[in-house]
Amino acid sequence: MERIYLDNAATTSLDPAVLEAMMPYLTKHFGNPSSIYSYGRESRMAIENARKSVAKILNAHPAEIFFTSGGTESSNMAITASVRDLGCKHIISSPIEHHATSHTVEYLYQNGEAALSYVKLLPDGHIDLNDLENLLEESEEKCLVTLMHANNEIGNMLDIHAVGEICKKHNAIFHSDTVQTVGHFPFNLRNTPVHFITGAGHKFHGPKGVGMLYINENVKIKPFVHGGSQERNMRAGTENLYGIIGFAKALELATSNYESDSTYITELKLFMMEQLQKNIKGIAFNGDPTGQSLYAVLSASFPKTEKSEMILFNLDINHICASGGSACTSGADQGSHVIRAINNNPNQVTVRFSFSKHNTKAEIDTVVDKLKELI
Repeated sequence: MERIYLDNAATTSLDPAVLEAMMPYLTKHFGNPSSIYSYGRESRMAIENARKSVAKILNAHPAEIFFTSGGTESSNMAITASVRDLGCKHIISSPIEHHATSHTVEYLYQNGEAALSYVKLLPDGHIDLNDLENLLEESEEKCLVTLMHANNEIGNMLDIHAVGEICKKHNAIFHSDTVQTVGHFPFNLRNTPVHFITGAGHKFHGPKGVGMLYINENVKIKPFVHGGSQERNMRAGTENLYGIIGFAKALELATSNYESDSTYITELKLFMMEQLQKNIKGIAFNGDPTGQSLYAVLSASFPKTEKSEMILFNLDINHICASGGSACTSGADQGSHVIRAINNNPNQVTVRFSFSKHNTKAEIDTVVDKLKELI
């Protein structure tokens, strides 16, 4: 049986056109971008062209784009710098952030570097913006607000403009983990009130191990990684040359096909919701799947039975890839902190299905049939 891959929020397949763009830098153009001879300058040029391309797509300035090893490093860098360099002594976050954010803010809090508050959630998993206002209002210290743009497990989307305006009003620094949305939605950073956003190539058919951090030009921070003068003195270490080329190419492709891909994937998600509702008694969906939601993610809760407890395992045996929450935590079977925060129902088993342009309705029919059989 062919494998059915419905875990695209964890990682996506590498687009053949991206691999093709990367290949020359894996073979003949291998000069060190910091070397001064022509061989090195070619590599440097390639990186700077990639930076320009990414900046143009996000409507940012090339000087605001920094390449990193991925979303986790980008968020660590932004959050840590906000506390250590920008004087934010109070962090406001949410209980449903990705661990790259939540573990970083907990570390800074436990290390005595910043106070930490969590904004309340509404019943549908969205951020309570009134509570955010109140927290900022009451804070004596300068605040860092770190809230993700789209949740990687339930797909809920933040109104990034509304939050940015609230932060502006209270002179707070705003970092948004946009790993699930860069490459999936258009951005116009020129008119988005945000100080830091992040990206990861492998979420939109680019390579793993490469990401970006946007640092608004009005923000001055110190490097997180020390050593050489790469990335305009902001991130030491020889650049991931072919990764950066791949990141830019993948973003370019994702952007040019955004209209058709997003429409197609939205249809798949709605089709799967419909089929699950028709065929499985007691199914429920987490978050706000038909409202402000990421079109590629569907979080479903099945009634807990002896059979459904083994559901991911049984799907895997049947060559169907899905996850219980975030891929980053799926090894540790303590359940999902996101699901616990919004829907603490011990009688449900949650499965996240996440889609890409490569999935088909036929695959969804197969999965729903299999689920009927398994449950």
